[in-house]
Amino acid sequence: MNPTLVFDIETIPDIAGLRVLYGLGSAVSDADVAEMAFQMRRQKTGSDFLQHHLHRVAAISCALREGDSFRVWSLGEVDEDEGSIIQRFFDGIEKYTPQLVSWNGGGFDLPVLHYRGLIHGVRCARYWDMGEDDRDFKWNNYLSRYHTRHIDLMDLLALYTGRANAPLDELARLVGFPGKLGMDGSKVWEAYQQGRLIEIRNYCETDVVNTWLVFARFQLMRGIFTQARYGQELELVRVTLGKSVEAHWKEFLAAWPRSE
Repeated sequence: MNPTLVFDIETIPDIAGLRVLYGLGSAVSDADVAEMAFQMRRQKTGSDFLQHHLHRVAAISCALREGDSFRVWSLGEVDEDEGSIIQRFFDGIEKYTPQLVSWNGGGFDLPVLHYRGLIHGVRCARYWDMGEDDRDFKWNNYLSRYHTRHIDLMDLLALYTGRANAPLDELARLVGFPGKLGMDGSKVWEAYQQGRLIEIRNYCETDVVNTWLVFARFQLMRGIFTQARYGQELELVRVTLGKSVEAHWKEFLAAWPRSE
């Protein structure tokens, strides 16, 4: 089994970048800079969701399924700078050449990582290979929407039709998985301002586990996993998380009844 890397990012407004673009000095607070950007966006689109290049990565979490193991973690230390965290993500692709799995990764996470990686001078040759270095990548690379080296599961299940997209939380809970616990993406900026970065990372980690579980169900549906294999995959996740003393995994397991 080739390594499978499920990933998810959490973002906040790029306050430093917004100051540069709008000529705002230190007299304007970070909160006011963000609110100004939100208001400008609302006036233009009706939503305060900022453009991709105006997001700053606050956390990247991963679930790696390789060999007989399953592990979940957030990249870098809590106080590590954004560029280093993004570099760690692409270094993992360089090392493992995994199959990437995401939920809306093609629509949000990867474009944000592209822009932020460009800003920070991140290097990621393997990820951008489209056959120049490895001929196999001409026919199956990370960048094509329809290749399987990266599967944006939300996009694929919706048959590449945006109006059919489903929220991860709702689909996970409909299948019988825990879904989101304690936070959602709209609360990340508030939590970040309050210094609750560990909570943000924990939330991001539960998202990647939900994504992996839905992906396992998808593999069952498409005949890649037998029913027995699917059960083994779920049990591996349960056992792995059960070994953790961290509260968010205890809460996750408590919300996951054995009814698959």
